[in-house]
Amino acid sequence: MSADAKESLHVAVLMGGWSAEREVSLMSGNDVANALEKNGHQVTRVDMDRNVALVLDNIRPDIVFNALHGCPGEDGSVQGMLDLMQIPYTHSGLATSVIAIDKELTKQQLVPAGIPMPRGKMVKSEEIYRADPLPRPYVLKPVNEGSSVGVAIVTEQGNYGNPIGRDVVGPWQEFDELLAEPFIKGRELTTAVVGGKPLCVTELQTKAGFYDYEAKYTEGLTNHICPAQIPSDIEALCLDYALRAHQILGCKGTSRTDFRWDDELGAAGLFVLETNTQPGMTPLSLVPEQAKQMGISYEQLVEMIIREAL
Repeated sequence: MSADAKESLHVAVLMGGWSAEREVSLMSGNDVANALEKNGHQVTRVDMDRNVALVLDNIRPDIVFNALHGCPGEDGSVQGMLDLMQIPYTHSGLATSVIAIDKELTKQQLVPAGIPMPRGKMVKSEEIYRADPLPRPYVLKPVNEGSSVGVAIVTEQGNYGNPIGRDVVGPWQEFDELLAEPFIKGRELTTAVVGGKPLCVTELQTKAGFYDYEAKYTEGLTNHICPAQIPSDIEALCLDYALRAHQILGCKGTSRTDFRWDDELGAAGLFVLETNTQPGMTPLSLVPEQAKQMGISYEQLVEMIIREAL
């Protein structure tokens, strides 16, 4: 089947699962499925459970649209299963998924290529009850969760305690090990790549302090400024870094690279935080919004992702 073919396909939309991002994945998956049906494809919606391989073997789709977020849909597990089953699927493959979900492995790929990322270190959660791993303010985050799940900003004025209290709610209670990074003040920016091309830059202005999971997926908590009102050199850097990250990591379909920009430092204040290989496809999501800004409808976007995977 050629990538340029326009015939109707049987597409299994894989969504849901059991990650912390299940509900968002269900929204993404249903929107994708509706668009595929509008495009004339036969669609089977699959809410992933532990029997997903048996389900897919029974229906034998032409292709799987991977609308999962978080593990195991974003970390290479599902990709490896689909590779073994010889079923084509959208978005990035096994090796890319393993690297991109892990923020430390991502740094090992991108920083030597000249893409700036915050310096950081892995720290045992038990150790932070004794002393801060970095000067405050700093960020603690799980190394392999997406959508800002489990991110904490530790400040002098914060209510986590000094040192952080063992009984205080935070990611240290959920994860044995965390990534500690300096907090970069400034602005949240993001750039999507679709079909091997960067789209544009969006600035995210949150009403809740920073762009965490709740801010991403609760309507009204974040303003999307698209295109971002930023200097042309910063825009060009965002487009360049996002495309290079996409290429270096080996991403396919679509990816979205997130930035922090300290605008007092100019270009020297721009840092890549991560590259997301399974960006959201909900009505609030950034990739469809940027695609629309570039004249690509939601149905066209979904079709582009399917065709690239074939």
